[in-house]
Amino acid sequence: MEKIEILGVTVDSLTMDEAVSRACDFIEEKEPKMIATANAEMIMNATRDGELCKILNEADLVVPDGAGTVWAANYLGCKMKERVAGYDLSQNLLALSPKLGLKVYFFGSAPTVAEKAKAKAEVLYPGIEIVGVHDGFFDAEEEKKIIADIVEKQPDILLVALGVPKQEKWIYNHKDELKVPLSIGVGGTFDVMAGVMKRAPLWMQKAKLEWLFRGLMQPKRAFRLIALPKFVIKVIGSKK
Repeated sequence: MEKIEILGVTVDSLTMDEAVSRACDFIEEKEPKMIATANAEMIMNATRDGELCKILNEADLVVPDGAGTVWAANYLGCKMKERVAGYDLSQNLLALSPKLGLKVYFFGSAPTVAEKAKAKAEVLYPGIEIVGVHDGFFDAEEEKKIIADIVEKQPDILLVALGVPKQEKWIYNHKDELKVPLSIGVGGTFDVMAGVMKRAPLWMQKAKLEWLFRGLMQPKRAFRLIALPKFVIKVIGSKK
């Protein structure tokens, strides 16, 4: 599998089907593995956050989540097969879970959101076994209980929605202790599943304008959109 370096972060070039297949391989291997979903904003964060950069480069798989990541790879002369959105990857794995007899744990987002996402998953994917749910608000004492609960429930897949870079750092720091075969940072996935946040219409996704839709729907995060032009400028400047 080809790996492409973008601003110091190594991203895997693969299709969605290949990403799902690799994720299933990780689960079968029964060793703690981590998948990161790298969009332009995450890669920009990694240029300023050495710890995040190290974590991404040590992750077992880094998928190109975002049109910016795909563009950057192609601009740098490396063929990125396609965008592998973290939301779609997680839904593919949830859909497979009942068929493969996999257990899933939802961790993160605001209170009640993960519960609503669980209810939605149970409707979309009949027979799915979601063995645990916890929101993303916790202190040090509560964190110990969350870790103990995950260890006790022994999920095959742990979806963590704490936002970037907190979710990546949390997974990296605890994955060996948790012993979950596959952990993925999923950002706003539970919010979309719960109906708290809308996803961009399909035409905007195909036009690579999902970032713009998120900015319009969430004015408070609009300032984060500045990361995209900064990313483009930095990538152009990095080309040798």
